[in-house]
Amino acid sequence: MSPPSSDGTLVLTGNVLTDWRPEDSTFWDRGGRRVATRNLWISIPALLLAFAVWMVWSVVVVNLPAIGFKFDTDQLFWLAALPGLSGATLRIFYSFMVPVFGGRRWTAISTASLLLPAVGIGFAVQDTSTPYSSFLILALLCGFGGGNFASSMANISFFFPKAQKGNALALNAGLGNLGVSVVQFVVPLIITMGVFGALGGEPQTWAKAGVTKAMWLQNAGFIWVPFILASTLAAWFGMHDLASARASFAEQAVIFRRPHTWTMCVLYLGTFGSFIGFSAGFPLLASKLFPTINVLQYAFLGPLMGAAFRAGSGWISDKFGGARVTVVVFLVMILGSVAVLYFMGHKADANAFWGFFGAFMVLFAATGVGNASTFQMIPVITRTERQRSLYGTGASPDRIRMEGDREAAATLGFTSAIAAYGAFFIPKSYGTSISLTGTPDAALYTFIAFYVLCAIITWWCYARSNADYRC
Repeated sequence: MSPPSSDGTLVLTGNVLTDWRPEDSTFWDRGGRRVATRNLWISIPALLLAFAVWMVWSVVVVNLPAIGFKFDTDQLFWLAALPGLSGATLRIFYSFMVPVFGGRRWTAISTASLLLPAVGIGFAVQDTSTPYSSFLILALLCGFGGGNFASSMANISFFFPKAQKGNALALNAGLGNLGVSVVQFVVPLIITMGVFGALGGEPQTWAKAGVTKAMWLQNAGFIWVPFILASTLAAWFGMHDLASARASFAEQAVIFRRPHTWTMCVLYLGTFGSFIGFSAGFPLLASKLFPTINVLQYAFLGPLMGAAFRAGSGWISDKFGGARVTVVVFLVMILGSVAVLYFMGHKADANAFWGFFGAFMVLFAATGVGNASTFQMIPVITRTERQRSLYGTGASPDRIRMEGDREAAATLGFTSAIAAYGAFFIPKSYGTSISLTGTPDAALYTFIAFYVLCAIITWWCYARSNADYRC
């Protein structure tokens, strides 16, 4: 427990903090900042691992045909898309877990759950007779990694004062998102060597375009196991539960009655949904459009760009306002999507791949900035709503802050749940468009229309000078 001290200093006597006042500058300077920062830096690697496991199929599916699995293009896109479907669905439940179980406990439990898909993939890919249904189950289990984001962001939002919340969330999410880039960089390297010796199993024979080599595709799953174990222990022994953050599901469910919850779901689907959907689908899409290019050499750069821009751009929204930044982001995403369409239409040209790749880098960068700006908007909106609804009731500033923070945490988690469906819809849209029309163009036109809608909603509801909740 952590009883309050007479001089405002935080007193640590266990893993449950009963006194937590981040808006109190004395409390913050005399121990609060140190504890919040500690929880943040344990949360980040746990979230990075979650994203790595969630997106591991984006690399694995590209190699399955070359080691002897007889899956068609649509089946491969299903494997790339299903982790997004299950991850988004799990996020709906994970959004409300921290106030129920506590941030420390839930971070440890949810991180440990990543062992199931990591170990399962390691064994499944070693046998080409493994049925497709087993791969579908493993793809769904990878959704555990997707679910973790909702609870992680909700947890970190409780620790920091309003003035630093945007930057803390941007760091947690941005460096956590880096797991997508890490998996797309590390896996192509690690599967070329037998790093686990006899314990890791025999290599497979990889053959494509007349090139044959040994490959340990099982390492794509096994490589994460020791890091998951270490991160689980760090969360259990190093993080804290906040007593003030405790709430039942019924207390948190009030967010479903707030219109802004649903509006922000749409906007975050446009930003984060695009980031995670592009991350899941880009390697396979690029390999189909440009079969002579070793796409996995470059695929990790897109998620890296998005994660870096998210982690480093939180201050922009704090300075200029999240809504205005988000409008600009959607305009850039419209232009980036038009550029992708142009280079797909000229894919026979000598430098078409680099134009295509560059356009996607612009899209990834824009989604990173948009991820930070939309998440900066949510706490501002919820705090303003609580201030207005409790005006004249005699409610104390502490009560307004506590209820606003609780609703913001639940809203952050739930909007991230809806947005995560982008990890399913975007790669599946590519596959469906190719199956029906022979090209992925229809999918891109759909994305452009959606970004136009998002830009209009953001401007009307939050960016124009007389908006009700300008932020």
